[in-house]
Amino acid sequence: MTVEVRTDDPEARFAVGTVLRTDPAAESATRAPAAPPVTAHGELVRVPEALLIEAVRWHQGRLLICFDGVYDRDVAEALRGTLLWVDSAKLLPPTDPDEFNDHQLVGLAVVTTSGEALGEVARIDHAPASDLLVLRRPEGHTALIPFVKAIVPEVDLAGGRVVVDPPAGLLDL
Repeated sequence: MTVEVRTDDPEARFAVGTVLRTDPAAESATRAPAAPPVTAHGELVRVPEALLIEAVRWHQGRLLICFDGVYDRDVAEALRGTLLWVDSAKLLPPTDPDEFNDHQLVGLAVVTTSGEALGEVARIDHAPASDLLVLRRPEGHTALIPFVKAIVPEVDLAGGRVVVDPPAGLLDL
């Protein structure tokens, strides 16, 4: 199966023997969830709660993974769109002071360089150009903040805040 990689360390995250949790509800919001596939024997295929990595290799820039027990097309098809995740309590903190795990950022207060409260980090979206902080605004809507040093000059984990210097109009989008 091919896997969309969203980690800076795929060799460690997708090592043989690693167990990944599944979130089948994480299908793309742009398409309706498909009905569970039915095997040639008429059985419904269910997404397991966890998958064990049996084999891994790169092919033309894509990560190919063989999961234990996923040996036919129907089972593989049932996994399409499934989010794979690890228990954040089992992750080592990054050694680079400018690198963070998503779970470290979610819930932090977001303030401007002058101290104005803007809201809190709701989640991190991993876009091709840069990661995006999804800011939950007090009014209830969200804003996207590119997670780049020029716009996010400080992450203060101990203080529970992210300091941003948004360009004019960024939070109005």
